[in-house]
Amino acid sequence: MAETPLDVPRLWVEFPDPEHDPDAGPAPQVFRVDVTWLTSSWTCVFGRGCRGIFADRPADGCCTLGAHFSDTDDERRVGRWVRELDDATWQRRDAGRRRAGGWVEVDEDGARKTRVVDGACVFLNDPDFPGGYGCALHHLAARRGVSYVETKPDVCWQLPLRRTYRTVERPDGTSYLEVSIGEYDRRGWGEGGHDLDWYCTGSPEAHVAAVPIYRSSEAELRELVGDAAYAEIVRHCEALRPRRRSLPLYVHPATAAARGEARRP
Repeated sequence: MAETPLDVPRLWVEFPDPEHDPDAGPAPQVFRVDVTWLTSSWTCVFGRGCRGIFADRPADGCCTLGAHFSDTDDERRVGRWVRELDDATWQRRDAGRRRAGGWVEVDEDGARKTRVVDGACVFLNDPDFPGGYGCALHHLAARRGVSYVETKPDVCWQLPLRRTYRTVERPDGTSYLEVSIGEYDRRGWGEGGHDLDWYCTGSPEAHVAAVPIYRSSEAELRELVGDAAYAEIVRHCEALRPRRRSLPLYVHPATAAARGEARRP
């Protein structure tokens, strides 16, 4: 199936920070949420249909380029978990040792990221690795009984959710911080995103989940917006979900294609 268009009608919901006391005046922070995306049936299909972002490395998923750290805290947090990996869980542990180059590198723009070894992220285990195919940090989370939100770089566990910020000026001269939660589509990768051979968010092949994203990605959303805002997201999504198999006001086109239904308002 072909990927669906990037620019389509979407339903967005805005609500003030639920932790703000309304008696204290206008909320300094407002959440803006893409309900079309969060009610879609997308799911990660790594290892079960994912074609990878580059055709010549389909087994890599989206791990080919390595992961950029969002900040120093992100790198330090991951580093604490890296120390718990051993040879049985991390295929390229020898390459990731400091004397062999380490697991961090600096790109051409001076940004720090996970090192690329053998053509992909140093933490990517090959399909035939006895310790488990895929991200060693992902498997570590499962073994430790914690969410991979704790063990993986921010960009890895957030994908394909995208959190952005902008300051909005009100007509009365006041302003607020707008926190948007939406789809991390090809454009989220920068200019190079349009060169990816395949990408999951717009592909019907990845819109096969039995539950919508706002439920399947609960841990990620709670980390991105907090518990109170997540409860508001659920409330709005539930109010807009269909009572039967009819579609929401604006269904994600890849979800509609996966269901074999025409996209309609």
